[in-house]
Amino acid sequence: MSRPDKIPVSDRFFEIRFESIGGLGAHAAGQILGAAAVIRMGFNGAHFSSYGSEKKGTPVRSNVRIGPSDLPLRNAAPVEIPDVVVIFHELLLRNPATIAGVRSDSTVIYNAPQGIVPEMLKKLPKGTQVVRIDALKIAVEEKSRPNAVLLGTLSALFPFLTSKEVLGALCEEFAGKHPEAVASNERAFNRGGKEFEVLSGIGTGTADLPRLQTQPVWGWKTAPMGGALPTPGNSAWNDLTTSRMGFLPVLDQKKCINCGVCDLVCPDLCLVWEFEGTGKIPTKSKLKGVDYRYCKGCFRCVESCPTGAFSKEPETPGLADRTRIPQFPEFVK
Repeated sequence: MSRPDKIPVSDRFFEIRFESIGGLGAHAAGQILGAAAVIRMGFNGAHFSSYGSEKKGTPVRSNVRIGPSDLPLRNAAPVEIPDVVVIFHELLLRNPATIAGVRSDSTVIYNAPQGIVPEMLKKLPKGTQVVRIDALKIAVEEKSRPNAVLLGTLSALFPFLTSKEVLGALCEEFAGKHPEAVASNERAFNRGGKEFEVLSGIGTGTADLPRLQTQPVWGWKTAPMGGALPTPGNSAWNDLTTSRMGFLPVLDQKKCINCGVCDLVCPDLCLVWEFEGTGKIPTKSKLKGVDYRYCKGCFRCVESCPTGAFSKEPETPGLADRTRIPQFPEFVK
């Protein structure tokens, strides 16, 4: 495992890309890391994030560049060929763009419990360093957030990002508005620097991965004839899996009284019911479960359930697929 004591590059910027979902703290992590590098360590650098109109629950990409103090920074474009990719949610690996631009000498850090390595990581070039850390578990135990844990892991892997200074910037960020979070963030940061595991022999690719697409795929030369959309939007095929932030609502049918309160408050109509009777009004209805393709993890069902039939549980790998009740079974392959 490479552990450079000085910045690994002298003629260009060391580039880090955070791949995340709004609410996990990637934007704040980028701000903290950028501030620590420039203000506390004397590097030149920059940070910016990109996300949609509603950040929470939607994809967030945060970019950080760090370089020698005498190297002019003339690039404000997104990080396309990263030295490090930090993935805040394992399910983001379903999208090839998450690891786009990774080289054989890059490092990929991803948040996941021990278990099966995601298939997408096997497409990484041989030599890519892959690091796994169960940031969500640590964050829950320490009453912190995954960003504090992942900053600790990143600082431990690359000591030129002095852990003391990054932690200082993290504590300073919360000392004013949330002083109660300082101690928990510090514990989470320190555990992130110790409890990661370096996986070997993951990437099997023979070439660096292509960079992110910076130009629209369709233009006046490439658009389909007649402006037809070959892949139109379709709510039946929508998938909100990556909108959840590590937890999901789990139904205990033994406690459920089929009152329907959860259905009244669910904004995404992801609850699946079974009805009996032949008339227009069912004689009996029973809640079968949740179609997790459409559940974004707002937990209104948990908050409103009068019997405690719904509980908030960590989303362990495969849990949603095993317990999902399809809303549209005719579309299930």
